[in-house]
Amino acid sequence: MNERVKILRENSLNARPFISIERAKIVTDTYKEYFGKISTPVLRALTFKALMEERAICINEKELIVGERGEKPKGTPTYPELCCHTLEDLKMINDREKISFDVSEEVMKTQREQIIPYWKGISIRDRIFEQMSQEWKDCYEAGVFTEFMEQRAPGHTTADGKIYEKGFLEIKEEISNSLSAIDYYNDEKAYEKQEELKAMAICCDAIIEYANRYAEEAKKMAENEVDVKRQQELLKISETCLHVPAYKPRTFWEALQMYWFVHIGVITELNTWDAFNPGRLDQHLYPFYKKDIEEGRITKEEAEELLQCFWVKFNNHPAPPKVGVTLEESGTYTDFANINSGGLKADGSDGVNDVTYMVLDVIDEMRLLQPSSNIQLSQRNPDKFLRRALNIVKKGWGQPSIFNADAVVEEMLIQGKTVEDARCGGTSGCVETGAFGKEAYILTGYFNLNKVLEITLNNGIDPNTGKKIGIETKDSRKFESFEELMEAFEKQLNYFIDVKIKGNNIIEKLYAKYMPSPFLSTIIDDCIKKGMDYNEGGARYNTNYIQGVGIGTITDSLSSIKYNVYDKKYISMEKLLEVLKSNFDGYEDLRLKFVNAPHKYGNDDDYSDNIMKTVFDMFYNSVNGRKNMKGGFYRINMLPTTCHVYFGSVIGATADGRKAKEPLSEGISPVQGRDEYGPTSVIKSAGKMDHAKTGGTLLNQKFTPKLLEDDKGIENLLHLVRAYFKMGGHHIQFNVVDAETLRKAQKEPEKYRDLIVRVAGYSDYFCDLNESLQNEIIKRTEHDSF
Repeated sequence: MNERVKILRENSLNARPFISIERAKIVTDTYKEYFGKISTPVLRALTFKALMEERAICINEKELIVGERGEKPKGTPTYPELCCHTLEDLKMINDREKISFDVSEEVMKTQREQIIPYWKGISIRDRIFEQMSQEWKDCYEAGVFTEFMEQRAPGHTTADGKIYEKGFLEIKEEISNSLSAIDYYNDEKAYEKQEELKAMAICCDAIIEYANRYAEEAKKMAENEVDVKRQQELLKISETCLHVPAYKPRTFWEALQMYWFVHIGVITELNTWDAFNPGRLDQHLYPFYKKDIEEGRITKEEAEELLQCFWVKFNNHPAPPKVGVTLEESGTYTDFANINSGGLKADGSDGVNDVTYMVLDVIDEMRLLQPSSNIQLSQRNPDKFLRRALNIVKKGWGQPSIFNADAVVEEMLIQGKTVEDARCGGTSGCVETGAFGKEAYILTGYFNLNKVLEITLNNGIDPNTGKKIGIETKDSRKFESFEELMEAFEKQLNYFIDVKIKGNNIIEKLYAKYMPSPFLSTIIDDCIKKGMDYNEGGARYNTNYIQGVGIGTITDSLSSIKYNVYDKKYISMEKLLEVLKSNFDGYEDLRLKFVNAPHKYGNDDDYSDNIMKTVFDMFYNSVNGRKNMKGGFYRINMLPTTCHVYFGSVIGATADGRKAKEPLSEGISPVQGRDEYGPTSVIKSAGKMDHAKTGGTLLNQKFTPKLLEDDKGIENLLHLVRAYFKMGGHHIQFNVVDAETLRKAQKEPEKYRDLIVRVAGYSDYFCDLNESLQNEIIKRTEHDSF
């Protein structure tokens, strides 16, 4: 890391996140001028155009890649057309101890006088809650599920190689050809296609104009720059911005800047969930790097410096602040941009190249929370590649995570994607699979499997509120067998999935009608060809995911019920319900009996693992293959971000000995502290799940630093990863830290400000986490041997 990068990195780390009202004002003013006078796609395009023409230009000292989300680093815009923050929201965001944003008096005044009066009742969030049924609202409020799109837009997608192969003038030409091909005589959708394509063309001009403004600003700065070296850099920035994104990039530098302008465009248009990212960055950049090296245009050190500058840009962008339940389950600055490395080429050969190792070096040296990073590990990739990644992992800050590239391809093939599209895809966000540049794979929200069991045991009533929100499946005290209990659970599960999907289908229509994204649509196949927006089904593939949460907890709870109530008859169901209702008050002996019961998920125990498989299959069968409103299908994922903490807070005591309100198990990991036979037993249990039926599973493991301090430890970990992936595992990631260090950090946070841990599908500063999440990470089993 040279002096330039050190300064940029330090400035990024020290910058204070603040709420920028600039975007909200421009959007509101544009809507006031045009709403109701033009089609919605063109309205959205003109809004994007105004943003690109009017927002502040920021070129930071010494930087080589330009473009910010706000007026300066850590400036964070709001999206009132999606979710208009109340003044109470902004005050809380400003005042809270952790993950806070500075909110100025000017911002409060503008929000009060201009933003709230216009958007009240017409934001997407307001429209959603107006349209949802009472049964949906009851389930939402009880914590049966969450809803992502109440405040963040669809857009969980990733760039492919097309933006490195054509500029936006060429893309605009494709739009023009598609416009010319519209059949106004026989196509009943002709007008809609016309308006969408017109909107896309406006967006192409807008992103080019945005780059031209940067070119002009860099040139002006160069004219006033006294340092000759910096003057030349500014002139180079100006030249680069004049070329990309109008034309396809010619050099490594231009390729990075091309992507970054696209990134800024996507996250300015809407706050997509999750953040847009470049996907297979090493494979996209390698041809430019190879050509620049061969022609003497760049050195390896200069290329690495550009990559490091690129890394800083991601870290300059906190995730836009959320509200309500989503804020409770996801309190982090991380915006979930997740860069893939390695994996396979389109022809199925090894995708690792020189830039792959350079990316790993940058991850190692920069040690930034954003962007998140992962390696796509295929059987065709060399062990040298995995070994290099694990030598970063052992340093204990949770990056990179590791994915089974062969399983990722298999998952997409099962879903009906072509083998080429599957191989050129990967994972983004936390662990989610998608065909990069060709798919809208939308996360619709988390689903609380354990809440469904709790409601089943109470015959459709939520014991937390006493409200009947489920269906009557029979008084659980009268279940004559474990199988009868499972049949009731499945009926209850299907009911709640029906409620969830019914709501999401309405939400999809709301986004298609009121919130198209014409800029994002220009870079996703086959939106231009179809003349259809990304939010309406224009992408080649359209997948909706529901994320199952707490598989470890529900497995252990059901194992305990089967063993203690039905097999051994140690306790009646009536007594069990009484004990759970009391939160084990006066029943500590029974709680310990449940905790120490012989069958626990994560220990390669078929008794419990078969129950896990049964619950998984029920969830899969309830969701998979259901049609969405964009011509695609619903699928499942198994990941929580941090929702296992929120979901635990709305559930009473459970039959595995967990007390009320405590967190659930995380991802597909075992219940914290219940895996007793080492990491190999964990992967054997997790490997019994059919990962190929999902679009992503998340497995966390924690090791002591001592275990990985030498080459032998790294080799053992390498074999553990390879073994798990041979079993079909989708993903694995590691915390390398001991619990004692984490406890000290809780007590003296000022001494551990730089301590980073792997939370779920992302890393974060331990001291920025709330106490419940900190305790959950501390409780995770700490492996000190293989």
